[in-house]
Amino acid sequence: MKKGLTLFLVLLIAVSLWYFFIKPNDYIVRFEAPTTVGTVNQSIKYWQLTKDNSTKGTSKNLDIVKQSFTYGDSTHLYTWKLKPITDSTTAVTLAAKDKDHSLSNRIKVLTGDSFIKKQTETTAKDFYEGLKDHLSDFDVTVEGESVIPPKFSAYVTINGTQLEKAGGMMKYYGYLSQIMLKEGIEPQGTPFIEVTNWNQTTDSITYNFCFPIKNKQNLPQFPEIQYKRSFERKALKATYHGNYITSDRAWYRLLSYAEENNIDVINEPFEIFYNNPSTGGNERNWKAEIFLPLKE
Repeated sequence: MKKGLTLFLVLLIAVSLWYFFIKPNDYIVRFEAPTTVGTVNQSIKYWQLTKDNSTKGTSKNLDIVKQSFTYGDSTHLYTWKLKPITDSTTAVTLAAKDKDHSLSNRIKVLTGDSFIKKQTETTAKDFYEGLKDHLSDFDVTVEGESVIPPKFSAYVTINGTQLEKAGGMMKYYGYLSQIMLKEGIEPQGTPFIEVTNWNQTTDSITYNFCFPIKNKQNLPQFPEIQYKRSFERKALKATYHGNYITSDRAWYRLLSYAEENNIDVINEPFEIFYNNPSTGGNERNWKAEIFLPLKE
């Protein structure tokens, strides 16, 4: 009996030491998101831009995002951990810690009167509601293995973040259109982009914004414009409907699909656009075909 009591006290002390001093967080919220890890990652960062009391979210990998929020004299450190369940479902864990009042919060969590508990639950709910609204703005359909069609094009090279991609396209759309019209260059299809570098740590990309044209001799030369022929390539394909600002959601869906089906791909998305955003219309009807090249 005495031995059992001693063992119980030792376990109680060990658990208490872990809970109050070793446990890396003060409170945890878990939920499932009906989308990919990459889309949740990007949505956390963009959602946070709407919050005045937060710092910019950072992530070395897609499956972890770290950020902080300030509430009066408290700073809450949030770590979002993302784990794929399927190629279109993600398990989300939000772990929170009060930077300066961790011990008192852990005590209050046990009594049910903890600010960090209430605020973390509110934060998770707020994000989830925003995510649901975002997911209703677009859809992605994975079509499987296909080919990127061959093209000859005039193009400009652009650097920026994924969020800035559509703005870069709009900046040069009119410029390229006017030059082709002025120089009598015959278009051969709709614009497309080919990403040549995708840094998933900084969410930055380098890409060629291309206008497919009919090849001819003595094409006019301009400082920013180059010409190239791209050849047919095997790829995974998806069809995206929605605003082109977030067409990268299809990139993540294709990455997730490739991982789940053990398909080796190259992280250089290729997008063909079928609508001109400057003409307006229902964004849910805008169409793009998205490709990720297969490793040969």
